[in-house]
Amino acid sequence: MARPESGLTLVGGGRMGSALAGGWIKSGYEGAISIHDPAPSDLLKGWAEAGKIHLNPAPAPANTLVVAVKPQIFPKILDDLRAFVGKDTLVLSIMAGITLDSLAERLGTGRVARAMPNTPGLVGEGMTLLCLPSSASDEDAAHLRDLLTPLGAVEGPIPEDKISAATALSGCGPAYAFLLAEVMAAAGEAHGLDRDLALRLAQKTVQGAGALMMDSDEPPSTLRENVTSPGGVTKAALDVLMRDGAMPSLMKEAVAAAIKRDRELSGD
Repeated sequence: MARPESGLTLVGGGRMGSALAGGWIKSGYEGAISIHDPAPSDLLKGWAEAGKIHLNPAPAPANTLVVAVKPQIFPKILDDLRAFVGKDTLVLSIMAGITLDSLAERLGTGRVARAMPNTPGLVGEGMTLLCLPSSASDEDAAHLRDLLTPLGAVEGPIPEDKISAATALSGCGPAYAFLLAEVMAAAGEAHGLDRDLALRLAQKTVQGAGALMMDSDEPPSTLRENVTSPGGVTKAALDVLMRDGAMPSLMKEAVAAAIKRDRELSGD
């Protein structure tokens, strides 16, 4: 990760913003980061006391501005945000549903970008989607990828018209995995397992399957086939899940619903 310039400003010190800042600090950029948050956490206060960040300093144009607030808050803090935007400021938004055109229009600069992280980024295992305008330079793209790496993998640039579909997959995807573990544990409990044991089995199984999938060169379909013996126990279970295309059909419907809602929030 290349060293960020001294004018790196983060607005919003919540869980995702703090995960980003923590990564920057671990990479050796103490003193180069200004964080603005009206109700800073004890973590932010501790960093400030240790000289690792500047907490709520006087607003000034930044070289790079990262906006990590909830999208519904964005219109309420526009005047405050504009104080951080100079003629050469590069703005990165991790707000869902705020388009590049909207960012550029409201902040008065064409040097804007969007990123869509997911919650595993809180433990450095996330997938972040990066979306840039056609005018973005290769240097800006590389810089933003570096800033996002504390959250995990970075994919992109993704065309903005594909962001809704990609968000429905990776942004919402952790909830699908959590639901899978949840219903697996409930099924185990329903068949006589202790609740805590069933949950541990489900959690570790989902975690291990994900790790195996990432470590393998085989696609998920092949990995599934490899553990499904003809006439075996796993085959009996999958026959139920795949009956009349049930699980694939439900997933397509779920992703379509997420895409529709994301576009509604974006005003598309």
